[in-house]
Amino acid sequence: MTSYIPGFGNHVSTEAVPGALPEGRNSPQRPAFGLYAEQLSGTAFTAPRHENRRSWLYRLRPSAEHAPYCPYEGAAQFTPDVADGPLSPNRLRWNPLAMPDTPTDLIDGMATMMINQDAASLEGVAVHVYRANADMVARAFVDADGELLFIPEHGRLTLLTELGRIDIAPGQIALVPRGVRFRALLPDGEARGYVAENHGSLFRLPDLGPIGANGLANPRDFETPVAWFEDRDEPFELVQKYLGSLWTTTLDHSPLDVVAWHGNLAPCRYDLAKFNTIGTVSYDHPDPSIFTVLTSPSNVPGRANADFVIFPPRWMVGEDTFRPPWFHRNVMSECMGLIHGAYDAKADGFAPGAISLHNLMAGHGPDVASWEAASHAELKPHKIDGTMAFMVESCWPYRPTRHAMESADLQGDYDTVWGGFPKAKLP
Repeated sequence: MTSYIPGFGNHVSTEAVPGALPEGRNSPQRPAFGLYAEQLSGTAFTAPRHENRRSWLYRLRPSAEHAPYCPYEGAAQFTPDVADGPLSPNRLRWNPLAMPDTPTDLIDGMATMMINQDAASLEGVAVHVYRANADMVARAFVDADGELLFIPEHGRLTLLTELGRIDIAPGQIALVPRGVRFRALLPDGEARGYVAENHGSLFRLPDLGPIGANGLANPRDFETPVAWFEDRDEPFELVQKYLGSLWTTTLDHSPLDVVAWHGNLAPCRYDLAKFNTIGTVSYDHPDPSIFTVLTSPSNVPGRANADFVIFPPRWMVGEDTFRPPWFHRNVMSECMGLIHGAYDAKADGFAPGAISLHNLMAGHGPDVASWEAASHAELKPHKIDGTMAFMVESCWPYRPTRHAMESADLQGDYDTVWGGFPKAKLP
């Protein structure tokens, strides 16, 4: 059973072999057992202390030991190749992508749906959907472009990383930092879900402002795995994502060979059911920012490079209030997905595994059926239960990829969701 250390962004010290961690220094002349000391930096060396993220790793071989990379020919849909022409203002929605017909692991089963900045700019976010039915056995993956937020929708994932093992199921998330190597196992034989790839400032917990000291995602509920390693001397493929392209090299050993580590840059997991939802106890539907789990700030205060927002089970008690999300247009761009259940602003057409895009200033809100039901509902306390939707919101407009726009799962009739509203009757 995997062990975890609680807390978000804590400085952790952990060793899989007693005595592997040096004491009193980071890079001793001769580390214990002949291990190699290596620093993994997630921020610039001179980043402010409260933002500085780095870990020291003590491994069987240095990560610098590898042959030159060559272009990787697999994962044809894992690409930032956006559609030609100007970006349209149209609202878009895709049905859940089908599982592959042939054995496909997590990396080859990744499909990039949208992206909004070049990874080289160190800004923006990409949203992918993965579908897999095979383990990564003698191959690993590393993303130099950004940190990866895994959001399972169907089937469990076991992420074997350089810094420990992480087990997640639908309803949980896992965050893997930029540059951390890992491979994925599928305990249920197949899996599907979403990945938000953050190229900008590292995800962190949002400030709480007037909410006070407690609420939303509590730091203690994030879990970092203890040290774990593989000692496998055999051919091992390492696939790297670098500036939007995939590259491959072959090692003679598993790259997951970190015996001990300490620092505050590490993978972690979180159970979304532990989110402390905040809401109105008087009137009006609050802004969705109160549902933010993690945020990546931009260089403009209050404008996020990326926000990971959830819509979990919660009580609705607002008086004289239209309780679903209201009609709105937003300077931020919204990519939504559904983990399970039904989303309260859409009566149908948005199934678990689906994905939607409402870009900069695109008008959206509830469909006719949801509007009609909410407008005439008896306003007694009501709990929305059995659902978990999420949004990856960004200040940068998303560009759908060529694969997304050519997909048979793109719903050509999405705009009809907002057709048929009756005209208001003035006196």
